[in-house]
Amino acid sequence: MAGLKETPRQKMIGMMYLVLTALLALQVSDALLQKFVLLNNSLETANQSAAEKNKGTIQGIDSKIKELPNPGAYADISRKAAEVHKIAEAVVSQIEEAKAKVIESGGGIDPETGQIKNPKEEEKVYQLMVGAGKKGIAYQLASSMEDYVTKLSAIADKGTVFPALALGAKDDPIASRDANQRNKDFAELNFAQTPVPAALATLSQKQAEVRRYESEVLGQLAAKVGAKEVKFDKVFAQVSANANTVVAGMDYEAEVFIAATSSGFTPRMSLNGSALPVKDGRGQIKFKTAGGEYDKNGLARKSYTASVSYMSPTGPKTESITKEYFVLKPTYNIETATLPALYLGCANRLSVVSPGLGALWNPSFSADGGETIAGERGKVTIVPSAATVTLNVTNGGTLLGKETFRVRRVPRPEVKIYGNGGEIDERRGASATGLRSIEARALADESFKSTNPEDAQFRVSEIYVALARGTKKVGDVTGSGSVNVSSLASQAQAGDRYFIEVKGVQRRNFKGAVENIPYTMSKVLPLN
Repeated sequence: MAGLKETPRQKMIGMMYLVLTALLALQVSDALLQKFVLLNNSLETANQSAAEKNKGTIQGIDSKIKELPNPGAYADISRKAAEVHKIAEAVVSQIEEAKAKVIESGGGIDPETGQIKNPKEEEKVYQLMVGAGKKGIAYQLASSMEDYVTKLSAIADKGTVFPALALGAKDDPIASRDANQRNKDFAELNFAQTPVPAALATLSQKQAEVRRYESEVLGQLAAKVGAKEVKFDKVFAQVSANANTVVAGMDYEAEVFIAATSSGFTPRMSLNGSALPVKDGRGQIKFKTAGGEYDKNGLARKSYTASVSYMSPTGPKTESITKEYFVLKPTYNIETATLPALYLGCANRLSVVSPGLGALWNPSFSADGGETIAGERGKVTIVPSAATVTLNVTNGGTLLGKETFRVRRVPRPEVKIYGNGGEIDERRGASATGLRSIEARALADESFKSTNPEDAQFRVSEIYVALARGTKKVGDVTGSGSVNVSSLASQAQAGDRYFIEVKGVQRRNFKGAVENIPYTMSKVLPLN
């Protein structure tokens, strides 16, 4: 946003107002009243000068438009200048009428001395400006000044900020610090316990602010038709490099030069015909680069045209420059222990890296035929749900590529039978009275376990053991994974046999979910 630029005269007026505010807090003496009279006279003289200057600016705008090749195209500028002066003049006149009534409240002007008859009058000033029930004319003035700022802002250049003219104590930098003042509104702050000369000086200061705002907008309009001299008051150093990215061993080339902009006007700037935002006189170029037609080195040659349009003393001018740049084709590598295939329903963890993009590498992922779970930058977990899964790699909103993977089913585990903690050998058999426990263990495929350890968690869900003698069943037990066969061992004899059957296997995946795997296996263990 742009603030208002103050001339030395305007700064002097502002300083006078600060002095006025400070003097109001002091006990008023005849000497101080005389100072207020002098202050008001100075403000009125400055206001008259500002009014004449603003009229001259309007005449300059109209004269310059007549000199331009197509005057009709700038009729709106002339209309706006007249409108600015009209609304400013209305507020100044309203304040001038208030000043006349303030003088009347002090008994008017003494024809012999030319001075206010009763300059110390405060009560009548209060009744006039604040009034009973807060219906004094100061409130009307405050409303008019707020309306003036609103209308002026609609005409001024975008980003121009006009401070409020009718500040209450809470918004005043001095009064807000005073516990006795901070709750007063504009009228009470400026006209309560205020003698006639001080009230007049306050009103004259408001007229000065109105004229200052008017001058600011007229200056902006004058710049649009070249009626205002352009002063380049913002100077800065600039570096223009041939390339922002170079390979080690290559020369880095750039030019350093002085550039300047003007705070007095805002040129119109565009990129390929579209308007650009302008900050401190400099257009802000930002756009998403697009690839395509890459050469063998992975570079795509691109260009854009930037234009600057402004009003020169000889008429409208537009300067254009075409800038060439190159787009590097983004590449990436996928690192995973599970390539070239992934496992169905499992956490297949991938790392996708792009050395060429460096700090700009911040990819996002989606998948067709599966679910993606984002991790740290470049890390992704794919959970396939189909025979093939396609990973979509996107960076900065641009799709870089698609990678398709084959999907394998989870390999079936190998189930082994253990007795008393050791693996059972069916050929050798086991002791009829010594075997006390039988356990079935589901062991994951070693290759699958090494790549997907969180999904390689198997267990036998049900095991059945029966003691057989000849063609008869002596007894049986059932358990989950392992069973205690002590009750069967107490009845077992040499020559008997155990019939062992695995009826189910379960797998717990990386999410903690358990699935049943159809699995049956049986063994016969002779007892001796």
